[in-house]
Amino acid sequence: MRKALDGLYAGALAGACLAMVTIASLVFLQVLGRMADRIGVWLGVGRFGFAVPSLAEFGGFLFVAAAFLALPYTLRSAGHVRVTLILRFLPSGADRLLTALVLVFAIGLMCFAAWFVGWQTVASHARGSVSYGLIPIPLWLPQAVMTLGIVIFVVALVDELVATLRGETAAFRKAELEREQAEGYR
Repeated sequence: MRKALDGLYAGALAGACLAMVTIASLVFLQVLGRMADRIGVWLGVGRFGFAVPSLAEFGGFLFVAAAFLALPYTLRSAGHVRVTLILRFLPSGADRLLTALVLVFAIGLMCFAAWFVGWQTVASHARGSVSYGLIPIPLWLPQAVMTLGIVIFVVALVDELVATLRGETAAFRKAELEREQAEGYR
């Protein structure tokens, strides 16, 4: 099970990385098009007019995909901002209890977000909603990726909660403790 969950988180992270690489590639193509236009004007040939249509929308949708798909991996590697100052002074039992409470709250919040965004995705699909750019993009596509990222994040939160309730140290707490030790706080 551990291998499957780690594979799920790594797959989501790979999707996030692919989205970022796609953004960079599209922007690079747009820059090359502008450079070709400038060179064409300097040489007296004129503009070639190459442009990536709806680049801002594609970039925005891909950025949303990257942000939401990266959530689970970021959690497990302690990349999310957390205030751990109080945890340093608590005994391990209180630390574990507080971590479990925060995870339960986060699971509830993210389940609500998954339900709401999922509902919005279904509604966008049913209405046939599309973006306003030159290339009409069905809005349910980026919303579905958003929903997927949130659902995988819920799975990661439940994974961390189960580990905490078993008496193990959650992966993000291990990463935080290692970081604190490396920085000389422990």
